[in-house]
Amino acid sequence: MRSPYDGPRIGRSVRQEYRGATRGLALDLGSSRTRAWMPGHGVLADTFGAGTGHGRPVRRGRIVDPESCGRMLGRIADRALGTDRTDAVIVLSHPVLTGAEHRAAARELIAALGPSSVIALDSARAAAVYAGPWDGGPLLVVDIGAELTEATLLVDGLVRDARQTETGLSDLDPCEPPTAVARAVLDMVDEMWKQDRHGAVLGALRRGPLLAGGGAIRPDITDRIAAGLGVPVRLADDPTTTVVRGAGLILTSVLRHTGAAPALPGRTG
Repeated sequence: MRSPYDGPRIGRSVRQEYRGATRGLALDLGSSRTRAWMPGHGVLADTFGAGTGHGRPVRRGRIVDPESCGRMLGRIADRALGTDRTDAVIVLSHPVLTGAEHRAAARELIAALGPSSVIALDSARAAAVYAGPWDGGPLLVVDIGAELTEATLLVDGLVRDARQTETGLSDLDPCEPPTAVARAVLDMVDEMWKQDRHGAVLGALRRGPLLAGGGAIRPDITDRIAAGLGVPVRLADDPTTTVVRGAGLILTSVLRHTGAAPALPGRTG
């Protein structure tokens, strides 16, 4: 179990200018699936990871087969943006506690696709953006994926604390109750509580933890987490795509800043 967060702090909004960008693509590079989102189209790719040697290009939140991963991302980008991507922005989400090596490898693979700009952001902030509305107060985001589970405390748009365990849905025995994942979440939140000196964790619990990822659609997991924390939990629409849709909203904001993004019908895309 990794802690605490020592990665880059990401503010409330993306303030850079992306001159020349007229199109874009948001990506959520997961251990079992890679999801893509495009303005005006919504989620347009939900791809099972495939690779050689390691079986899948991403394992436990880390790129283990860069060549295979690059080919997969290239196919998605070709489908979404065509072969000329010099006018495109690509937004890539990554686990909060992913290491610098993974972040650098991911950015290198995305940059090799030829976009005008690459924006990398953590999955917790992406989930919070999509789940909104959010006034910037303390928010606890729990992302339960196939091979990784993270609990992240956001305060004023910044990561105050984060915990990670390499336990996910793929580790569960289908014949047994999912106690391992639920217990891991409760332990991570308990550790945050013990380290919190400002009451942010309590404030986030009162608001209700936001659950994302494949584990969030399983009542046998969410009910255990809610009972263990003693508070109701919150789910965004379609928790399995919460992260990529949040990345998509940030992409849309960037493109609107350049005057290029098409209008979206609420958050239904």
